[in-house]
Amino acid sequence: MKRLFSFLTGVSVLAGSAAYALPEQGHINMVPPASALAEEVHFFHDGILLPIITGICLLVLALLIFIMARFNSRANPTPSKNSHNTMLEVVWTGVPILILLVIALPSFELLFKEDVTPDGKQVVERGDGQTVDFVFPNDFPPSRMVARRDHLQVMLDTGAERRTLKYKTDYTVDGWGEPDLVVSLNEPAPVGASVILRGGRSTQNVAGCPMAKRYFDGCEKEVVLAPTMTLKVTGRQWNWSYGYPDYGDFEIFSNMLPEEEASEELYRFEVDNRVILPVGETIRVTTTASDVIHSWALPNFAVKIDAVPGRINETWIRAEQEGVYYGQCSEICGVNHAFMPIAVEFVSRPAFEAWIDGQRSLAGLDPMFETDSVKLAQADDAGAAAE
Repeated sequence: MKRLFSFLTGVSVLAGSAAYALPEQGHINMVPPASALAEEVHFFHDGILLPIITGICLLVLALLIFIMARFNSRANPTPSKNSHNTMLEVVWTGVPILILLVIALPSFELLFKEDVTPDGKQVVERGDGQTVDFVFPNDFPPSRMVARRDHLQVMLDTGAERRTLKYKTDYTVDGWGEPDLVVSLNEPAPVGASVILRGGRSTQNVAGCPMAKRYFDGCEKEVVLAPTMTLKVTGRQWNWSYGYPDYGDFEIFSNMLPEEEASEELYRFEVDNRVILPVGETIRVTTTASDVIHSWALPNFAVKIDAVPGRINETWIRAEQEGVYYGQCSEICGVNHAFMPIAVEFVSRPAFEAWIDGQRSLAGLDPMFETDSVKLAQADDAGAAAE
């Protein structure tokens, strides 16, 4: 019963600590999702694939029982001589095609979201108590331009509260698909408040949306912003190295902690140097390898991407909460394949900047953030920094 409860409730749990990021003895479900995209992967598995598989298994079982009861030698001593049934053959050909379409349509959308790195952008304006019209530069390529309401988010941040405004109820938009969108608030933004405009075709369900709403597409959508940084991952026999090209291109090496230095729970998961990344920001991840094929996998983010010598593969991740998340190399890469763990720690932006300055100092580089508080585009105070 405990395992069943874990299976039923594990879909909507967000990882908030290392305890949630590890496989647990006796659990039969996937590890809890730590991002909105991982939640969509779990919904596709638990809300679409599992019901279909269960239905097919029950149908086949019922047919087998019916055939055994109805057409055994005792109940049916004279076997039928029919060689085929046209209607039956049409049904058992057509129904699987329909089932495959039901599976394919959402899976194509999900694969696209996982494969295409988001390109959304954010514009922050200050309210003056009078202005109601704000311009969002719609300077994306023609195929990626903001063209409908779910491509645009409008938020009002007063400092004490941030709320997402509702289309037509709180604001209107003129110029969908044009080079400039004019967002008109129904009421002027208060003095000092931030009007945040986020636009782009890269959208996903807001994290934590209940499964019941996903069935009816009732989840609120959010625009996923373009990456603020790139993490360069290189697989080696048998460890990982991580480069930060946006912050001086220094490199750290990550090796599995020896058994005597790691706790029993974290042995073969913990490393000597964790990857440190900022929470709530889109991170571009590029992978390659120096020797054989490896695979960089973080189950909490539904990420698994091959690291191939001589080739650059790309994916992206974004954590909703701070915490440490673990994975392992998922490609058999040699005798020490089982000793290539992955540990990624998401921290606040100030903690990330302090860590970056520490690593730059070790690499003989000058600090980047010691006297500069300017944040990147996804930070909450981006508007204030830009002024």
